[in-house]
Amino acid sequence: MRPSSPASLILDNGAVFHGYSFGYKKSTAGEVVFNTAMSGYPESLTDPSYSGQILTFTFPLIGNYGVPSTNISNGISDFLESEKIHTSGIVMSDYSFEYSHWNAKQSLQDWLESNKIPGIYGIDTRELTKILRNEGSMKGKIIIDGDKDIDFVDPNIENQVAKVSCKEVIEYNNSGKTVVMIDCGVKHNIIRCLLKRGVKLIRVPWDYDYNSMQFDALFISNGPGDPNTCAKTIANIQKTMQSGKPIFGICMGNQLLCKAGGAETYKLKYGHRSHNQPVREVGTNRCFISSQNHGYAVDDNTLSKDWEVLFENLNDHTNEGIRHKTMPWFSAQFHPEAASGPTDTEFLFDNFLQMIK
Repeated sequence: MRPSSPASLILDNGAVFHGYSFGYKKSTAGEVVFNTAMSGYPESLTDPSYSGQILTFTFPLIGNYGVPSTNISNGISDFLESEKIHTSGIVMSDYSFEYSHWNAKQSLQDWLESNKIPGIYGIDTRELTKILRNEGSMKGKIIIDGDKDIDFVDPNIENQVAKVSCKEVIEYNNSGKTVVMIDCGVKHNIIRCLLKRGVKLIRVPWDYDYNSMQFDALFISNGPGDPNTCAKTIANIQKTMQSGKPIFGICMGNQLLCKAGGAETYKLKYGHRSHNQPVREVGTNRCFISSQNHGYAVDDNTLSKDWEVLFENLNDHTNEGIRHKTMPWFSAQFHPEAASGPTDTEFLFDNFLQMIK
C-alpha cells in the first residue's frame, strides 16, 4: 500500500468526489471532460487538444504499462504526440503503482511529477461520467487537502490554440511536394503520416501569414478550444482558397475550414473523446471506427450550397467532415492518424496528396 494524500475533485455544480493525490502535489482547475478509450493514456496526455482540461479516464486501471521514452528526434517525439503533457490534471478510478511494458522508461507518477501535472485517483469515474453526460462538460478543480482553495477556470474563453502552437516556422525534409501545415496544436503522428509520404513540410504558427510562400497544398491541424478564437487563421485560409490549392483539415482543421467557407460551429454537450466513434461516408455505406478528441462541432445547417457533408457521426449524427463540391478542399473531424486508436481512415492522407498536381 502506497501512502497518498487525500484530495478532492470539485465540480462547479457543487458535486464533490473524494480521492487521493498522485503526480505533482498542487491543486489545479480546468474543464472536466472524459475519454472512454481503454488504452493510450501517454498519447492522450500529450495531445495538445486537451490544453486547459482535466481529463477523466473512464477505463478503471491507468498506469499499468508506464510511459515510453520522451526523446525528440528531428523535432518530433519518438513515441508521444508532443513535447509535453498538455492536460491541467487527470482523474481516474485506480492508479497502478507497478508498471510493466517492453517500451516503458518511467512510471506515470514520475512523468506527471516532472511535468508538474497533478492527478487524483480513487474516484467513482462511472458516477462522474454520468454527471458529465447528463449536464455536459463543466468547470472543475482538484484540491489537495491542506491547500488553499482556488477559483474555477473556463479554458474556452482563452485562445488555447495560441498557447500550444509552435512559435516559429519549422521545416521538415527538403524535397518533394511542399505542404504548409498550420499548427493549431498538431499531434506529432500527423507530422509522421505526412513525412512518410515524402512531402516537404513547412509548419507555421497559428496566426502566421504563409501565403507569400511557395507551396503546393495546405494542411490545417487539430487543436484545443473554441475555433472562434482563431480569426487570423480563418483569414489566412480564405486567402489560400483564392489560389485554388488543395486544402485538408483535421479536427480543429475541420472547424476552421468550415468557418473559412462561411459556416458556423457550436459547443457539444460533452464532446467526442474516444477510440470507438463510428462514422459513415455520406452517400455510401462505408463506415469506419475513428479516434476523436473535440468539444466543438460544425453546424451542417450553416454550410453553403458550395459545400457538402463528407462524414457523419453514427451515434449522434453530428458533422464529421466536409468537402467542397468543385474545389480540392476537404476535412475530417476525427483523427485519421489515430495515435492512439484505430487507423481505419489513414487513407485520407493519400487522398489529400493525390490532389496535388
